[in-house]
Amino acid sequence: MAAAMQPSTNWHLKENARNHHTSKFSSKELIVRRGQAFTVTFNGTEQPEQNFTFIAETGPKPSELAKTQATFGISSTASKESWSAVLQSTSSGSISISISSPPNAVIGRYKLSVQTTSSGSSSPESLGTFVLLFNPWSSGDEVFMPNNADCEEYVLEEFGIIFAGTKNHINSFGWNFGQFQGDVLNICLSMLDRSLNYRQDPATDVSHRNDPKYLGRVLSAMVNANDDQGVLLGNWSGNYEGGKSPSSWTGSGEILENWKKSGFKPVRYGQCWVFAAVLTTVLRCLGIPTRTITNFSSAHDADGNLRVDEFYDASGNHLDRGADSIWNFHVWNESWFSRRDLGPSYSGWQVLDATPQEESGGIYRCGPASRNAIKEGDVDLDYDCPFVFAEVNADCMYWNYDPTAGKKTLIFSKSTVIGQFISTKAVGRDDRVDITNDYKYEEGSTKERDIFKKARKKLGLEDKFDPTAPTPQEIDQKPDISGKFKVAGPLEVGKDLNLILVLANLQSDSRIVHANMTAWSTVYTRRPVHKIWKDFMSVTLSPKEEKQFPIKIAYTEYQQQLTTDNMIQVTALCHVDGGIQVLVQRDITLDNPAINIQVLGEAKVNTEVDVEVIFTNPIDTEVINCVLQVEGNDLLRGILEIDIPPLKPREKSSTKFKLIPSETGPKHLLVNFSCDKFVDIKTFKMINVID
Repeated sequence: MAAAMQPSTNWHLKENARNHHTSKFSSKELIVRRGQAFTVTFNGTEQPEQNFTFIAETGPKPSELAKTQATFGISSTASKESWSAVLQSTSSGSISISISSPPNAVIGRYKLSVQTTSSGSSSPESLGTFVLLFNPWSSGDEVFMPNNADCEEYVLEEFGIIFAGTKNHINSFGWNFGQFQGDVLNICLSMLDRSLNYRQDPATDVSHRNDPKYLGRVLSAMVNANDDQGVLLGNWSGNYEGGKSPSSWTGSGEILENWKKSGFKPVRYGQCWVFAAVLTTVLRCLGIPTRTITNFSSAHDADGNLRVDEFYDASGNHLDRGADSIWNFHVWNESWFSRRDLGPSYSGWQVLDATPQEESGGIYRCGPASRNAIKEGDVDLDYDCPFVFAEVNADCMYWNYDPTAGKKTLIFSKSTVIGQFISTKAVGRDDRVDITNDYKYEEGSTKERDIFKKARKKLGLEDKFDPTAPTPQEIDQKPDISGKFKVAGPLEVGKDLNLILVLANLQSDSRIVHANMTAWSTVYTRRPVHKIWKDFMSVTLSPKEEKQFPIKIAYTEYQQQLTTDNMIQVTALCHVDGGIQVLVQRDITLDNPAINIQVLGEAKVNTEVDVEVIFTNPIDTEVINCVLQVEGNDLLRGILEIDIPPLKPREKSSTKFKLIPSETGPKHLLVNFSCDKFVDIKTFKMINVID
């Protein structure tokens, strides 16, 4: 018998992509979502009425048992439980088939083959490859999201806003997730094939890729470089030589492309929002609805006792001692899927965190932890609930530490500091939404304290003697004075920092107070980096008297010492004669000067439009090494870098460049400006592109 011609395949790319919400990918390969039919036409078959068997297979060792191989013939109706094919139409020498995958199919790249059974045992002919993704639009899928606007935001939106700063001063910046750009999909698939699980047992790993909680956990490990040569190397030292400072990135695409180009060597450097943004890109790309979450005053409880301990010396310096810390903010992810392992009340948003803070099962990864489990104190449930619970709920203990005697004394403890203004971007708008109440009951309420006790009990902390814990006497001691730092002027890089230390005597007799004051530049984790200023004063406070003491830290004092986070921690440790010490503290974020984007004219598809970026040097010295970095999907290809000449004091610079938009609709342009005195000034502008 003459050999049959090699079939040629028409994948109906446009029509299938439209039906499967995959039109934003710029691939020549078919990309579809599971649990939904797609159409394929192929010819080169001798007789259309032959009996066809199709084979869809993925991974290195496809098998029916592992659900990584499916063999199916033509049936009259599509199946909901298994792979199936329904004949659409036949014409001379070509045949159109509608192929459906089950809603729990393994995701990844598949090979599709066809075998004709009428002519004896002919070997299967390859029709080519396609990629199968999760399907949040399909009610049978574990990632199903009933609200279409949510799917648009958490799967299809390529622009995001990340919140940062401090609880007193929240700021935000744009990020280009870019999950549909360039080679990102292939990089995400190769990320799965580089995981420890795949290296240990490829066939088993691939067979688990139908499960969003499995993939979320694997990818939370792969986005950091610890353990597995993953995507990003973390660095919180304040010194970023040998790589890019974490605050300089504006999108995930450059990071993922760099990782691939270097032969999959970790990209230098990331901090929490970079890890979270890259994980958002990867999960949205694969079809799992995902968003970034910022928690202000976020606890890193290293020893799992739901308590964070901070230490200060007698001069009021914050000591980098002990593994616990309270970060000004921390960014993690929430992904949306059901938890069949835990039960329906724990489905919905799940916390994943790719920042390497603590090991989970011997690997730096975190989650998925059900957000509902966190709120209800069900910390015994998989995965990593105690760590996430502590991030938003831990109690704080502030200690005075005397290194010569090796002795610590409790200054005070607080249970309402941690987990504030938990924030995420609104659906369909560039606004902040506060979701603190989704993580915990109202701070200080009986319910919230009951949940905290429940969590402690589940972790066996209630009955365990803790030699490091403060005594009830220490906790109950009452201070004689109170204090706070008030801001008295602009919080801007380039200007002097003016504060007021307010001290109040709470007693009805006089008190003598000796205050040791320090200011340090810090990274956002509140790790002290450089000492900026120190001072000392002794004051007498009359009964019930309140006094104000102005403090000025000049720009010249802090300018050399500032980290890229623009954060300063000011502390006054007050020793009260005959009473207990009082710690007064404030974390301050300084704002960079503004940059302004102007679009000069209407933005039309495939037509040049001019954009102008304006920056004024606000300080009395010249700024040099000025660089402007610009990116924006569907507005320009790749990243544009423009060197700008030095700027004299108060001089204004105007930089013009051209965009050629390639798609209609709202698009975001992201701009990052740096010079020797100001680092990574970010802004974005929404540009509406018309036909």
